[in-house]
Amino acid sequence: MTGRSRWILNAIIVLAFIGIVVSSVSLYHHYDKTGSSFCDFGGKFNCDIVNRSIYSAVYDVPVALIGILGYAAVAGLARFCSKKAQGKTFLLLAALGGLAFALRLTYIEGFVLAAWCVLCLSSLALIFFITVLSAIFVVSPKQTV
Repeated sequence: MTGRSRWILNAIIVLAFIGIVVSSVSLYHHYDKTGSSFCDFGGKFNCDIVNRSIYSAVYDVPVALIGILGYAAVAGLARFCSKKAQGKTFLLLAALGGLAFALRLTYIEGFVLAAWCVLCLSSLALIFFITVLSAIFVVSPKQTV
């Protein structure tokens, strides 16, 4: 594996672990019902509005927990499955799936809830960069293991 490929995979792993941290903070605030003013910067930027809305869970599974599991899967794919040709494809597909999910949630924030969550936007940025790095890794010249 080339040094560039190793750097890309390590960057994906670091970004995924940052995503796990961001999602964990969001999960904590999802269950914290004390009426905190976490991330309340006025009417347009309020994580509590987003994180406690009906859109903050999918079939009673908090979106933040889905994020934690998704970032863990991406980190695992970057670490263990990248040495095989299919692993590169799975890594990119996982990143694209996470990006599509994050874009849908961002649409809901902006056009349904009319409130933005800084944690959610941070997660969107992380999965965007993970997707870009995964695409670069996939199109990079054939790796020798």
